[in-house]
Amino acid sequence: MDYAASREEALARIAQAQDLDALEKLRVEFLGKQGSISGLLKTLGGMSPEERQSTGPQIHALREAVSDALAARKEALEGAALDAQLARETIDLSLPAPDMPRGTIHPVSQVMDELAEIFADLGFAVATGPEIEDDWHNFTALNIPESHPARAMHDTFYFPDKDAEGRAMLLRTHTSPVQIRAMLQQGAPIRIIAPGRVYRSDSDATHTPMFHQVEGLVIDKGITLGHLKWTLETFLKAFFEREDIVLRLRPSYFPFTEPSVEVDVGFAIVNGKRVLGGSGDAPGHGWMELLGSGMVNRKVIEAGGLDPDQWQGFAFGVGVDRLAMLKYGMDDLRAFFDGDVRWLQHYGFSPLDVPTLSAGVGVRP
Repeated sequence: MDYAASREEALARIAQAQDLDALEKLRVEFLGKQGSISGLLKTLGGMSPEERQSTGPQIHALREAVSDALAARKEALEGAALDAQLARETIDLSLPAPDMPRGTIHPVSQVMDELAEIFADLGFAVATGPEIEDDWHNFTALNIPESHPARAMHDTFYFPDKDAEGRAMLLRTHTSPVQIRAMLQQGAPIRIIAPGRVYRSDSDATHTPMFHQVEGLVIDKGITLGHLKWTLETFLKAFFEREDIVLRLRPSYFPFTEPSVEVDVGFAIVNGKRVLGGSGDAPGHGWMELLGSGMVNRKVIEAGGLDPDQWQGFAFGVGVDRLAMLKYGMDDLRAFFDGDVRWLQHYGFSPLDVPTLSAGVGVRP
């Protein structure tokens, strides 16, 4: 038998196969159980040692050549099929965008960006910290004693296990622990805001178990209550985009500030709704409690690793969700977490609407 001629014929037929189906038929014809080359291999058992020694290498060489040719042709056909598929399934990137945007920025995210833009202009950096906090950072370092109501189980979500140092673990009740961590890590002077999620066991139209808060902290030399009032006035005027914002500071008590003040903002009743702006003492006006603030307590400065005789500072905290409700006319905090697409389409912001002081931090899409 002329094995060389059989090899050339088989390779030629394999090279002419036009698709994978035709190639598979050739594989079965040559190498299948009843295939011609498989049949040649079966004849080796009946040959004499001399015949097997001379004929065996030729049969094996034929089988190897055909197998290699089948594999190469299969790879070529599969590559050609893939190229054809990619050519058919091209995407026209020049197609116009949808008439209606399909995604919106949540009002909380929008307000977070607005706050960062405003305070960045005032020289504040944004600081973050863990949401699972330990008892010392969340309470003790902030001068909140063991008997303080904020430590009660009905206000705070505690974990059953303690950390390696034996401290109770909890979901932070405010972002104030970030102030302690920032002082310990960065020292002074320091000027930061700390926005983020906080957790308390409460739920109604104006409270949810998880909400958003932003804390502000300034530590430097010669800081006074006047610096606090100017900072808050500048911030609120920029945020609400009104120059007639009037603040009233009322004495209050917070464990981590001394003196402590509640900050009220004046409003007017317009068409039955509260509109911020103007003095709350004028006829048809009133005062609305907005945030808490004060001069950082000496014990808190000490807990942050600083000398309270050398460094002073002020701090403030306000609910981000509450700011969004006041600015954009929302009346139920629970809707913030419902995930209702209709609500997001109404109150949401365009992903391309980046807050800037020059264009207006609260420009709607």
